[in-house]
Amino acid sequence: MTRSNLDNPIFLFIFLLAVITINTISSIHFLLLMLAGVCFIAFYRCIRKKYFYSLFFVVLTLVFIEINSGLKPLSLTLLSLFIYIFIIPSTHRMISFSTLNEYIYILIFYLGVFLIWVMTIGMSDSFIAIIFVNIIIDLLFLGVFI
Repeated sequence: MTRSNLDNPIFLFIFLLAVITINTISSIHFLLLMLAGVCFIAFYRCIRKKYFYSLFFVVLTLVFIEINSGLKPLSLTLLSLFIYIFIIPSTHRMISFSTLNEYIYILIFYLGVFLIWVMTIGMSDSFIAIIFVNIIIDLLFLGVFI
């Protein structure tokens, strides 16, 4: 079994504090939802491996991102839970790339975030660019550091 940095609770706590700080700073300028996809992967790992204390901090980070971005509280958490329960099992049946699964999960997560954003706040051209930049940043961050 392969261990990643997200399995280490100390790294995860420091990472989540960094995500909260980065989201606070980046929401002032231009990028909303920074590293939310990596938080979703942390959510997925914590549920799958039953790290419930770490899951609590991941949920708090997702709530902070939601409030900071103007989304309803617990919407990203419910989206993450929906993806974990319904989407990931069907993805495992259709696609079995063990190294690409987390990248596919991030893309699915951001598709859900896009749908939630359009339903609650509305559509704008700048948000499409922001989602695209956040997907690239999350995929690079996941590939390099985790």
